[in-house]
Amino acid sequence: MTSARIVRAVVRRLSFALTTPYRLSSGDRDRFDPIVIELIDADGRSGWGEALIAPGYTHESVESGWQVANTLAERLVGMDLAQASAAAMPWLVPNPGTASATLAAIDMLAADPLLTLRQDAVIPLLAPLQAHGAGAIAEEVDRLVGEGFRTLKVKVGYRWQDDAERIAQIQNAVAGRATPRLDANRGYSRADGIAFASRLDPRGVELFEQPCGSDDWDANAAVAAASTVPVMLDESVWGVADIDRAATIANVGFVKLKLKKIGSNAMLQGALERIRDLGMTPVLGDGVSMEIGCWMEACVAVQAIDNAGEMNGFLKCRERLFANPLQVVGGAIRLPAGYWPEVDRDMLRSHTEAEAAYAATARVAVR
Repeated sequence: MTSARIVRAVVRRLSFALTTPYRLSSGDRDRFDPIVIELIDADGRSGWGEALIAPGYTHESVESGWQVANTLAERLVGMDLAQASAAAMPWLVPNPGTASATLAAIDMLAADPLLTLRQDAVIPLLAPLQAHGAGAIAEEVDRLVGEGFRTLKVKVGYRWQDDAERIAQIQNAVAGRATPRLDANRGYSRADGIAFASRLDPRGVELFEQPCGSDDWDANAAVAAASTVPVMLDESVWGVADIDRAATIANVGFVKLKLKKIGSNAMLQGALERIRDLGMTPVLGDGVSMEIGCWMEACVAVQAIDNAGEMNGFLKCRERLFANPLQVVGGAIRLPAGYWPEVDRDMLRSHTEAEAAYAATARVAVR
């Protein structure tokens, strides 16, 4: 890590409208409202991190995340990058989103080797499949397959009988051209999760994600035992101890991680390797994130995963934050060697709802 010193820090709360509502069992979203942290060194270089805190996904709230981000920003000004990283690390357990965003900004300011690609990279993405009804499903499947996507994310976790009928329609429409990845987002009770998972036709289905509540390990284990396809845990996993626990559960074959709940990029890579070492398959990516987080996850994905990435949240927004946006061609992020993002300052200003800035001497501005 370089000896660069942080001379200024800015915390912003942004708001970006989505092209269409993003459907979740916990409620639809029509906007992404991340907390974005910018750290600036004496040469004027910026490092960026984002924490899009989704209520219900984590115990963090937007309000607590804003307070923690400001506290960290104020404390880190004047530190070199190694000192700043050490100061942010203890905040991870109570505040993973904002602490991870801060560590990500430090990584970027340090030009972390994980972010500096020496060769062109292609990172296949999955795409959300949101249509209902056989006709609409067939049309959306044809469109997504035609765009190059080969893994389709399907939200379940509603009335299990309706979910089962819809999955059968999707399997018929897909006809082997793509792989459905099912996600309940904690939407099922133990009984309903078992009912759905035990009756699921496994034909072509890759996995069934997070059937029950984050803290209800027993219910998730019971559903996994009954499931006709491997289960993946997401919301239950917030660190290496949870990865180790997941490995003890029969038929939990996958674990998904996101940068915003693990820490630095190197910590994310290490945790993904831990999943593989324990005999499970790592999955990576945040569908509720913007370009900063998705770019970093895509860089780590080059080294750490061999399946479809879920870092597609930036594609759900009407507008893009980068002046040189991430390129998606044929259902994959295409990162040319040496790619380094540039934040569009005009776009940043037009979507900023709150801002606080800190310098070595004092708090400079709040609005």
